[in-house]
Amino acid sequence: MNILLTNDDGIYAKGLAVLWSAVRELGEVTVVAPDREMSATGHGITVDRPLRAEQVSLFDGCAWAVNGTPADCVKLGVNNILKKKPDLVIAGINRGPNLGIDVLYSGTVSGALEGIILGIPSIAVSVADYWDPNYATAASFMKKLVPNVLKTDVCIDTLLNINVPSLPPHEIRGIRITRLGARRYLNYFETRTDPRGRAYYWLGGEVEDLEEAPDTDTTAIKEKMISITPIHVDLTDYRALELLKELFTEFTGEEY
Repeated sequence: MNILLTNDDGIYAKGLAVLWSAVRELGEVTVVAPDREMSATGHGITVDRPLRAEQVSLFDGCAWAVNGTPADCVKLGVNNILKKKPDLVIAGINRGPNLGIDVLYSGTVSGALEGIILGIPSIAVSVADYWDPNYATAASFMKKLVPNVLKTDVCIDTLLNINVPSLPPHEIRGIRITRLGARRYLNYFETRTDPRGRAYYWLGGEVEDLEEAPDTDTTAIKEKMISITPIHVDLTDYRALELLKELFTEFTGEEY
């Protein structure tokens, strides 16, 4: 098995190292990750400057640091760095959860999503703690999960977004298959002044969960459960699609 690892916390992040140590026993592992932290970059790709990939001495030398986003790393890894298409892309282990609307902002989830776009089974994995994350539990879970997931067709066009409580294994209450929970960020911008007297703004805020349904990823984490959420690249709202078809049934091109 050939595995491509990436992340958005940067190639020197502890979560990436712990994940590599766990999955290296499953096959040949190559790391292509940003050369610096790229959190909350979403699915951005670099088109306005050259990308550079520098081979580094980490991960038994099978690692490249890229001056781009996680999506850039997967694109470049698959198309230029790896000798053949990987069997699996794993993004993580992210420091902090990726729940609900987080998946639209997350560089980690976007790295996995790029794998799906390229036709490669992909998984994103995060630990639900920013300050003192327990990566070991998530890494151990991934080591058990990967061989079983690849026996199925679940990841053909769908990535698995996995969030693991930052707890030792004996405190994890189980696994729950979930949907994305409804949450929003109550943002504010702190205004500061630089030494030249010019204003700049620093984003802050708090997250608010809008529902407590038991089948959501947000609730699963609160209940000390590992959350596994299937995410599809197709963002079409099929309910609205049918309503729009009905709405425009009587309209013809001759009216415009």
